[in-house]
Amino acid sequence: MKRAIWLIIATLIAAILFYVSRFWDFRLWPRDGLFGIEALRPQGGLVAQWLRGTDLAPFELLVWAVGAFLILTLLQKLYDLLTPPPE
Repeated sequence: MKRAIWLIIATLIAAILFYVSRFWDFRLWPRDGLFGIEALRPQGGLVAQWLRGTDLAPFELLVWAVGAFLILTLLQKLYDLLTPPPE
């Protein structure tokens, strides 16, 4: 059961990372945003939107990759912390 929960958490994190990347191409909710939040537009690509107008805008993919690596690393550390070592 615990393994299934961690698998669901990892899948949700992967879906969120995919959504904020430039590769999201699905329009699953209306144009006014998910739950009415305009910042969560259906096109995805949030990292590019957040970096628009800054000096980091040309490095959007690199910023996304580093952020995804850090988030997945923290998720692994959390898993290691909450899962007892095998005996």
